[in-house]
Amino acid sequence: MSQVDTSRLRRRLLAGGAAAMAGAGLGTFVRSALAQAAAIELPIANGGRRLVAYPEKRPLIVLTSRPPQLETPFEVFNEGLITPNDAFFVRYHNAAIPTSIDADKHVIKIGGNACGKPFELTMTELRSQFKPIEYVAVNQCSGNSRGLFNPRVTGGQLTNGAMGNARWLGVPLKDVLARAELKNTARQVTFNGLDEAVKGGGDFVKALDLNQALDPDVMLAYQMNGADIPMLNGYPVKLVVPGYYGTYWVKHLSEIEIIDGVFNGFWMNPAYRVPDNDCACIEPGTTPAATRPIGRFTVRSFITSLANGAQLRAGQQATVRGIAFDGGQGIREVAYSTDGGQSWRGARLGADMGRYSFREFTFAFTPDKGSHDLRVRAWNRSGQSQPMEALWQPAGYMRNVVESVKVTAA
Repeated sequence: MSQVDTSRLRRRLLAGGAAAMAGAGLGTFVRSALAQAAAIELPIANGGRRLVAYPEKRPLIVLTSRPPQLETPFEVFNEGLITPNDAFFVRYHNAAIPTSIDADKHVIKIGGNACGKPFELTMTELRSQFKPIEYVAVNQCSGNSRGLFNPRVTGGQLTNGAMGNARWLGVPLKDVLARAELKNTARQVTFNGLDEAVKGGGDFVKALDLNQALDPDVMLAYQMNGADIPMLNGYPVKLVVPGYYGTYWVKHLSEIEIIDGVFNGFWMNPAYRVPDNDCACIEPGTTPAATRPIGRFTVRSFITSLANGAQLRAGQQATVRGIAFDGGQGIREVAYSTDGGQSWRGARLGADMGRYSFREFTFAFTPDKGSHDLRVRAWNRSGQSQPMEALWQPAGYMRNVVESVKVTAA
């Protein structure tokens, strides 16, 4: 879809609210638009999956509309290392999501039985009373690529688009916690947002161990790529836990509690747990002996400039581009193969935008006539890499196998 088409769709989406916009800023209108505007549906596309344009979003792949689960079309990742706000994936668990938020009235309540000084924090105070930090970091859904598991697993059948890389601006969580005067019994910190359960697992509350919550890079973010965070991505404030799967990145953050025990709410136990072994995997048809909460990303890499089934001109050199990332060690090297993994060479790494960011790589490829199986494999600075064969687990989390892109030259 062209940029012109996308702009036209946005105009159609907002046209019905022109009267409501009179005397008000566009940002204010958009943040209440979810209560007023229906998504615009496009013809079936992208491998048979429907594209839908939601407020503040270009057409994205829709898995479910209630709660919204929107996947980024993979071709977006060839546009650049930073994922545009309007193309960033969306993942909710609860159907009762906020549709209108007045940031001037929004507060974050800080308390809990291991909090020595409970208080409330407004957005104005958050922005003005703490020193901000900024970095680029990937947000990736735990179930990114779940639809590619074999044998198939239950849950949203995502392909590789439930991830995005953005520049986040906010304040360190540890600075906010310092004001709470933590008791020496403090063990975990829990986080709640404005979305509410209609049925099922209940309120979406997540927890971090205290040492992780005090990591200086964990932030309460209020900007994404130089703008307010989109409504569907957590406006007006979002917990950002770089290097950790998106289940911890609580949207519309409204409550922080410091507790003296281990939180065992549904979304920590039994949900979002993986086999407690080195590979976080088991054989299909078996049951893990023990589980643990999901944590950091595994190492991943993708070719982004060529889609599976692409046709190239034989004898003509092409520059193949892609991205690699991990859970915060940073990418050390990327190797590529043009013969299905039988031989490997080193790819050229692009600029380092930080250890939590996508890292670009490129390599030159001059294909002979016929079929070619392109693969890439990344290593982080700790020497961790990707398996050549896909690992399996019942929840469909943490897929990071070396992917294959088959192309034909003629």
